[in-house]
Amino acid sequence: MSQESFMLRGTAADRTLRVVAVDATTLVEEARLRHHLSKTATAALGRTLAGALLLAQVLGKHEDSRVTVRIQGDGELGWIVAEGSTDGSVRGYVKNPGADLPPRDTDGKLDVRGIVGTDGDLAVTRLLENAEPYTGSVPLVSGEIAEDFAYYLAHSEQIPSAVLLGVYEERGQVAHAGGLIVQAMPGVSDATLTRLEANIKAMGTITDNLRTRSLLEIMGRATEGLDLVIADDATGARFACRCSRDKALSSLAYFDAHERHDMIQEGGQEVVCHWCSEHYQITPDEIRSLDAPQTHAQA
Repeated sequence: MSQESFMLRGTAADRTLRVVAVDATTLVEEARLRHHLSKTATAALGRTLAGALLLAQVLGKHEDSRVTVRIQGDGELGWIVAEGSTDGSVRGYVKNPGADLPPRDTDGKLDVRGIVGTDGDLAVTRLLENAEPYTGSVPLVSGEIAEDFAYYLAHSEQIPSAVLLGVYEERGQVAHAGGLIVQAMPGVSDATLTRLEANIKAMGTITDNLRTRSLLEIMGRATEGLDLVIADDATGARFACRCSRDKALSSLAYFDAHERHDMIQEGGQEVVCHWCSEHYQITPDEIRSLDAPQTHAQA
């Protein structure tokens, strides 16, 4: 397993390009283990987790901003949901974690498009500067996820962007995962965009680059000839959920008194967080406490 996941930021072409990259290997492996994901489901969720982290960096307005991505296709995987934060934390899940498909006949690569589907949409929810939630959505154009993120940024946010996302598995676990986003900023020249496009095309797949190059080298290759300037500090990235035992207990308050009585009679109730698959075994005494005059955290 590689080092802990992290993100790098930079600018290029005299600050007319914004560049953000993430090594998401360890956090995607944790997601695989937590959700018992199939190989192709791991690739699909892993790409979405990396993409949500990148979106949080470029769309987040505050230090604790969060961006939620929901991809709903017509493939066997069902929906994919991921929530990325500007502090580098991310969480996510899929509807059918065991869904899988054989590799594609054409090139032997994982059939992410097949398992996600191409008939559906990608929706992104974030908080505006006035703290009001805003959701933008676009139809799926690829099902490969990276292209769908780029389409969203171009059409919903009006920010032309190159987005590369990839997950590579080896010997049953995630060996490499990550992504790169390069965004055109105001004042960018046509010559810069032409050079960027040529660089991205010459790179090949992000998965092959993650296997053979460091994150810094990948950023440098994407912006070759465009004077990349890297920010001094890297940001740690991690799979982290906001669930807790108290929130799990509070969720039982939505059941009526008869249902909670049955839970008590049966020796308690197990609550499973869909975001991270954490299991909380709630005791009868804890369930009884819900009817006592005290306040619990909101679920």
